[in-house]
Amino acid sequence: MHSVDSQASLPQRRESPLANLPSWLRRSIGKASDISTVQHIIKQRQIHTICEEGRCPNRGECYAQKTATFLLMGPTCTRACAFCQVDKGHAPMPLDPEEPQKVAEAVHLLGLRYVVLTSVARDDLPDQGAGWFAQTMAAIRAINPQTQIEVLTPDFWGGSGGEASQLQRIATVVAAQPACYNHNIETVRRLQAPVRRGAKYERSLRVLQQVKVLDASIPTKSGLMLGHGETVDEVIATLQDLRAVGCDRVTLGQYMRPSLAHLPVQKYWTPEEFEQLGAIARELGFSHVRSGPLVRSSYHAGEEA
Repeated sequence: MHSVDSQASLPQRRESPLANLPSWLRRSIGKASDISTVQHIIKQRQIHTICEEGRCPNRGECYAQKTATFLLMGPTCTRACAFCQVDKGHAPMPLDPEEPQKVAEAVHLLGLRYVVLTSVARDDLPDQGAGWFAQTMAAIRAINPQTQIEVLTPDFWGGSGGEASQLQRIATVVAAQPACYNHNIETVRRLQAPVRRGAKYERSLRVLQQVKVLDASIPTKSGLMLGHGETVDEVIATLQDLRAVGCDRVTLGQYMRPSLAHLPVQKYWTPEEFEQLGAIARELGFSHVRSGPLVRSSYHAGEEA
């Protein structure tokens, strides 16, 4: 296993973002029959998944296993992060009062034993959607009492109230007792402004820290998308910052440009580099580490439970 200090010399390989994807980033979309089964259940209930809205490269594999990560509160985000495929820039839809029940039914039909709930940012809502997470979790448990639920939340910062309101919203979700509380920091400190418009590095660390203050027994998790121009040292520093606030689990994956309107890829990290960074994360004390080009924050999440 490599020491943390020795990794600063990892090569910084750069490629044109418009070049063909490296071979390790190409994969089959999966069988049409597997995909259509999940898509039918989702579309029939007019609910959403981040698998589709975010064009996740693993959705074929996950759909074949009848798994999906549900995207709550509609497909339109009130923020405009420069890396994200989710729709933004339009007025978000009113909440569907039946969405929690629809998601619970979909979980039942898919036979899920572990489900991930995420959402768009809803800075237009008084509680930023924190109560909606709790309500959806309750609906799932009413029908599927054995299903474990992981949440992947925004930072709950928008609107009025500042830090006090943010902490209250986090407390609402923590009180619902998720199996894991995930909030992605996405990139290193230096690149937060161009990559995560409307978000801040310290604010995201505070989300993860506050979960542990409220209930130290709930595992916390975060993730980074590499390829925005970060250095090895910056990635290590971010991992250290996450551990300093008690973050237990981490995912490292490759940023893949959704369209020419999004940030270009500055570097395609190799599988070997991801393995080295994963080893560093384990040395730093993360209990669960997934590090690879196609890793996403919810990929095989149930295997960590």
